[in-house]
Amino acid sequence: MPEDSFHLGSHTVHRIGYGAMRLPGPGVWGPPSDRDAALAVLRRAVELGVDHIDTAQYYGPDVANELIRAALHPYPDGLLIATKVGARRGPDREWLVAGAPDELRCAVHDNLRSLGLERLGLVNLRLGGDGRGMPGSGVPLADQLGALIDLRDEGLIEAIGVSAVTVDELQEARALTEIACVQNHFSLVDRTGADVLATCGELGIAFVPFFPLGAGGMVGDQPLLERDALQAVAARHGATPAQVALAWMLSLGSHVLAIPGTSSVAHLEENLAAGEIELGAEDRSLLEA
Repeated sequence: MPEDSFHLGSHTVHRIGYGAMRLPGPGVWGPPSDRDAALAVLRRAVELGVDHIDTAQYYGPDVANELIRAALHPYPDGLLIATKVGARRGPDREWLVAGAPDELRCAVHDNLRSLGLERLGLVNLRLGGDGRGMPGSGVPLADQLGALIDLRDEGLIEAIGVSAVTVDELQEARALTEIACVQNHFSLVDRTGADVLATCGELGIAFVPFFPLGAGGMVGDQPLLERDALQAVAARHGATPAQVALAWMLSLGSHVLAIPGTSSVAHLEENLAAGEIELGAEDRSLLEA
């Protein structure tokens, strides 16, 4: 397997993919301000070799999926579109839990419909047990995964992952079925999930961090990308601070996949170039301090 690739279910994908959360309008709600620009980002991503796009029906809702379909359908061979279930959007744009088995089945069918697919390559079940964002659903994990396992047996899902989990929840999930990946919050700003990242490495499971530049990108009252250490390492490599933050993430293990999101073709190209940056021990020490 090439060093810039890792397995994700039955697929082998490049370690830098694309996250579609930034495609809808502000607050991940409604259409983008520039639909043509959003379509151009998706098409350029695939032109540059992106073969892993992460999305969810509740991004918009339906907006991210509809844009992906408009830009890329019929989908090129080898493209893995991963989606998430376990949440929904309320009428006031709030983020709500939707983890009951019937809700999960409906969410899978909603993703199939909006993406124009007969089968989803990867579905991540969002649990919320890592203590961030929405609370857990209160539904037993066996019941939730049972619904997804049934859908996989029906041929509607290829692989199952879990999102926003603790190590104990990951191990509980693995006892019920094969888990293709873990998608958790992780960044230079917040490394409290380092135990989950390490466990995935030991198990050979892909770890896919969301918000790789931090949710809001803040360290205290200062934007992450304005931190002196990050800017110093970026200057040393002739790179942007965002590229260095992504390169640091990828340096944590060959099983770590990045899915940075953007609505700009220029930023997309910068993000993908981060895979060419090789950080030394001094760089990492400065960043991790």
